[in-house]
Amino acid sequence: MKIISPSFEILTPLDGQAILKHIELCGRVCYKSEDKITDTSAAAFVAGIIKRGHEAVLEHYDITVKFICDRGVSHELVRHRLASYCQESTRYCNYSKDGFGGEITVIWPYFLSKGSTAMQHWVWACRQAEASYFNMLTFGCTPQEARSVLPNSLKTEVVMTANLREWRHFFKLRTAPAAHPQMRELAIPLLRRMQEMVPVVFDDLEVAHEKS
Repeated sequence: MKIISPSFEILTPLDGQAILKHIELCGRVCYKSEDKITDTSAAAFVAGIIKRGHEAVLEHYDITVKFICDRGVSHELVRHRLASYCQESTRYCNYSKDGFGGEITVIWPYFLSKGSTAMQHWVWACRQAEASYFNMLTFGCTPQEARSVLPNSLKTEVVMTANLREWRHFFKLRTAPAAHPQMRELAIPLLRRMQEMVPVVFDDLEVAHEKS
């Protein structure tokens, strides 16, 4: 059994200034103000539509991100209906095969201290699930049948494509203090990366800290 940490990868090549210019070009159709486009007008235009709540304009650009997370977190990702998904399938993936190293991979729940009693129980439970899964395959079950014993901590890969407006909605929900801690573990650094790579669009989004 392999234990890894969650991660993400932005698959869309991002040129922040090109994104702003594209959004401006689309949005100015609403006001028939295309004649006001200049080399430097895009940032102010996009900031203005966000401030006015005219976020439908942001739907004209999509970004694709691949998440590596556990199955529990993946259930929260796919709740965002205005997005498209591809996900690693436990129906068709046979983790006993060489392509998976003949083992399952699980995501470490960062809130369990390494070496703690709780961590030891988690490792034991995951190993029991792995053994039961392989035994079921040995006894003739298909992967889609044997998957019934796999844990929520099982690693999965999810590719999510959403427009800028939906990404803003995603970050508002999934970086909030009420979000699941493992969801925030991914969403907060992704938001910060997006803020670095795409000017203006995410600048007004702030991460609220949990109350102690």
